[in-house]
Amino acid sequence: MLLPQLKSRYLCATVLPAAFAVLTTLFATQASAQQLSCSPASLRYGEVVIGQNQTLLIALTNTGKTSVVVASVLVSNKAFKVPNFKLPQILTAGETLEVNVAFTPSVVGSAGGQLTFVSNASDHNLVVNVGGAGVTSESVVGSPASLVFDNVSVGGSSTLPVVLTNTRTYAVTLTAEQTTGSAFSVSGAQFPLTLQGGKKVSLNVTFKPAIQGLTGGSSFFDGPNLDIPLQGTGTGAAKRELTVTPATLNFGNVAVGGTATLAASLSATGGSVTVSSASSSSSQFAVRDANFPLTVPAGQEVSLNVTFTPQHGVRSSGALTFVSNAADSPTSEALSGTGTAPYVSLSWNASSSPDVSGYNVYRKTSANNTYTKINSKLDSNTNYTDTTVGGGTSYYYATTAVNSSGKESGYSNRVQVSVP
Repeated sequence: MLLPQLKSRYLCATVLPAAFAVLTTLFATQASAQQLSCSPASLRYGEVVIGQNQTLLIALTNTGKTSVVVASVLVSNKAFKVPNFKLPQILTAGETLEVNVAFTPSVVGSAGGQLTFVSNASDHNLVVNVGGAGVTSESVVGSPASLVFDNVSVGGSSTLPVVLTNTRTYAVTLTAEQTTGSAFSVSGAQFPLTLQGGKKVSLNVTFKPAIQGLTGGSSFFDGPNLDIPLQGTGTGAAKRELTVTPATLNFGNVAVGGTATLAASLSATGGSVTVSSASSSSSQFAVRDANFPLTVPAGQEVSLNVTFTPQHGVRSSGALTFVSNAADSPTSEALSGTGTAPYVSLSWNASSSPDVSGYNVYRKTSANNTYTKINSKLDSNTNYTDTTVGGGTSYYYATTAVNSSGKESGYSNRVQVSVP
């Protein structure tokens, strides 16, 4: 009869209307603390076909510490309008208001003027110069006609393309490009630039905000007097954050004196995170085989081995704390596990002999002692858990196979297990 092979493991911004004069009196004690500004400081429109309109954006910002009341807007040229601007407008400290200014020429030729925002700010009259030209048709057009940059982190940047097309059959020269709004820049061509009839040129417009909030601007091309309105919103710079998963690492039951290992994952967002150290609140839990400082690349995960070595037969808990350059440092992960009495788990290969009914398991505590059967009845499985072991002892195990007639084989190979 072939003998079973035994295996084991140990588990363990002029003149003020009367109504505004009252407002001025009310806020006189606060005016010195208020300031209204706009971005960009002036608006320059390009060629706009008579009867059509082009709208540019300015951002009014209250940079003071108290509220500003804008009582009226004075426009010196009727070709320019501030549509949908309800008065009065109140800007709280630090607030930015988006204002659309439209140019609708009715005659051919250049047009200029001023917009005056009358308020109770320290500079009562905030003046914005505006200018544009009426034409019967545009010589050069941009596609898209305007650019909007949504939510770009302060210090970061975003780039969008724009294509300029000469709609004439003859050459048109773009003598220069002028960008308003310090957060915007244009690249991709050298000026002066001559576009032959029907030809195009591709440019790149980059928005790099230095402050949070709405910013307006434009890219103006001298020669064809083409203007591309620009708008962008700066947001707070992305913060580095470190996440540890799972939120709780549960080891379950582990024999006292034994060790169980589970994996924890570290992931980074908003940029790479450098973990300088990891510490455990309990000596029974530890991070193994990790070298610090440890860098976790943004958008990736790094796995760590965490061990539980219970010292007592009770439920234990703790926490791992990771110190890093992340905004949410330190970052913690909860730990739990239960120590149990030591035990030995045995498994073996089934016998290749026919008519095997089950197996017996034998144990002894010395190589020279006699084996003692420890299973109370014939074991039809090929595994057995010995829960009667004690710490600090070595055990020797062997199995036998028994057929339907009760005949028992000799001992299998011997397996030695030392219980801590």
